Amino acid sequence: MTAASIPDPADSKLNVGSRSFHSRLFTGTGKYPSHESMRDALAASGCEVTTVAVRRERLYNDQGKSLLEFIDTKRYTILPNTAGCFSASDAIRVALLGRDILEQLGNPGASWVKLEVLGDKKTLLPDPMGTVEATRELVKEGFEVLAYTSDDPIAALRIKEAGATSVMPAGSPIGSGQGVLNRNNILLCLELLKQGDPTYPVIVDAGVGSASDVSIAMELGADGVLLNTAIAHAKNPILMAHAMRHAITAGRQSYLAGRIPKKLYATASSQWEGAISYIPGE
Repeated sequence: MTAASIPDPADSKLNVGSRSFHSRLFTGTGKYPSHESMRDALAASGCEVTTVAVRRERLYNDQGKSLLEFIDTKRYTILPNTAGCFSASDAIRVALLGRDILEQLGNPGASWVKLEVLGDKKTLLPDPMGTVEATRELVKEGFEVLAYTSDDPIAALRIKEAGATSVMPAGSPIGSGQGVLNRNNILLCLELLKQGDPTYPVIVDAGVGSASDVSIAMELGADGVLLNTAIAHAKNPILMAHAMRHAITAGRQSYLAGRIPKKLYATASSQWEGAISYIPGE
């Protein structure tokens, strides 16, 4: 069997509610220098899902061009998000608006949303109580809710119990580029959220700055990563999008392969017994 014919164990679909995807990288559409650069970066990333902030003022640039004109809806699944909402009621309203937009684009019944209920404008940290409240109400409305939260394992669990289709713990604050600051908390989130259901999708969201951050999140056992600023604000967004595409795959493969345990002392790669000794001059 040739290397090319060996199946990749990491090449399995990511199931999120009623949807399935090959790519485990979710991207955003904000902060790009132009709609054209956003379009090209999405293509380079290999993503299949991209989030769009639903608030009407964000859908058009200063030239009056609609963001949606640059997203091929036959190629990408749009995930509306409630970015900029600071109360459960506001997030619910924006989610309903997002559903209307998708239906206008020919996606009837496409009731899913990336839920963000933020606590304040400085930290952009999530409001856990508001997130739980909004999750419950949106589930009643028939939504599949992908809920952004902190890396607090108990808060993450409460959101899942409220009916979230996927919980998305933050690696670090939105747009900070600090990567995964508390790996242990992400591991605890994964343990609690997958308890009794190992297929429950947990997607690390926010704080990614580089490809290595993506790999770390995936090596911890995350099912996917959602990012935006790391690509959009990179000096070369297209090249960074390519890097993120490879990182998501490498991290997933590394996790499934199973890393060696860390040890204090060195371990020889070959056996000492039976080794041939060479003495100069003999």
